[in-house]
Amino acid sequence: MKYSLATIALAAEAVTAFPFVANQPGVDSSLLRIRQQSGGANPGGPLTCPYNPPEKHVPAPGITAQYPYNNAKNGQKGNEKGGYQVPAPGDTAHRFIAPTATDIRGPCPGLNAAANHNFLARDGITTFNELVDAQQNLYNVGHDLATLLAVLGLTTTDGDIVTEKLSIGCDATNRTSFNPLLTGPQPGLDGHNKFEADTSLTRNDFFPTGNNYQFNGTLFGMMTQTTGGLYNRDNLAKYRYQRYQQSLRDNKNFYFGPLSLLLYGASSFLYELMPSGPNYIPDKATISSFFGARDNGDGTYSFTGEEKIPDNWYNRIEPYSNSDVVTEILAQYLEYPVLFGGATGNGGFNAINFNGIKDGKLIAVPDAPTTLCLLYQLATERVPSSLNGILSPTVETLSFVLSKLSPQLKNLGCPIPLT
Repeated sequence: MKYSLATIALAAEAVTAFPFVANQPGVDSSLLRIRQQSGGANPGGPLTCPYNPPEKHVPAPGITAQYPYNNAKNGQKGNEKGGYQVPAPGDTAHRFIAPTATDIRGPCPGLNAAANHNFLARDGITTFNELVDAQQNLYNVGHDLATLLAVLGLTTTDGDIVTEKLSIGCDATNRTSFNPLLTGPQPGLDGHNKFEADTSLTRNDFFPTGNNYQFNGTLFGMMTQTTGGLYNRDNLAKYRYQRYQQSLRDNKNFYFGPLSLLLYGASSFLYELMPSGPNYIPDKATISSFFGARDNGDGTYSFTGEEKIPDNWYNRIEPYSNSDVVTEILAQYLEYPVLFGGATGNGGFNAINFNGIKDGKLIAVPDAPTTLCLLYQLATERVPSSLNGILSPTVETLSFVLSKLSPQLKNLGCPIPLT
């Protein structure tokens, strides 16, 4: 049976109707009311964020006539024809260089590898156009999905819609914001319950450690054991379910909202974007290279600090589109359905009965346009970000989103918010 992503989102929105959660025994309500992002000198905060002075920032070099890749530049649609080697032989501009102490890296191995190969700026401060171009040229992500992910990155993680800059990791407001006094903090991809969320494949939950972006070898080992070293859809769906149960058990501030749907999309990247031609098998060697994972030979894994494209790597042949990623999100989720919402801190979890949800389980049947539209709605509607927190797009944000996505919204028949 299939279900509408819109139904899932509506169920998640019902969580905000339960303010009693913050008052449950064992819940530190202050943690729910503050911005769920490390600040100051905490992990991910501006004082611990690697610093490369703006005047030393070097943008990614992009494509050349000699090395055109997918011919994607300036945020525009490229050829959408893959199956070529990346980096191309002789292309020294995109050779691997390990990050330095002034380079930002974050919770996404795919973006970290892109920065290590200079498809994104090596210091980790990127732009909307760089994100769109890099996804197409490196991974052969379709222009529609590359644009959507770049928009979600800038809007849900507090990038800057004026400068169109974003940190792929920690809070670099002093380099991304057009005016930090006016914009406030811009936490980047480390920002909790936005692009990053609980139940990550290989990163800790934000609570209680505050570090939700660094590689966790124990989790990588758990993922490898569960998948048997074959990181395909069925095996990762099972592992995603295990991570959900682990977080629900161990994290009293656990929250799984509509933005968590992106986690299923991210896990699909392991078997849709990372495998190399000609066989395109998501094996241990390939995934370990992208994640910077070293097998210590005793069942444990450590981080090499080198998230890199494997040698002699060929990207996917067909572009990975919005419809493709929605198919994978639904397929993974529906293998092991879980409840959307948050832990009450006393071992409880609010069961939802709301429209297409009965006793916390999905019962509705979707239509394709509505399913696709939800991904756009995450950037244009009020989305729960915690049990009593809401991400509300401003008029300026909506204008930015529509300037980038309006043609796709119209083609799908999605509701277009008024600005």
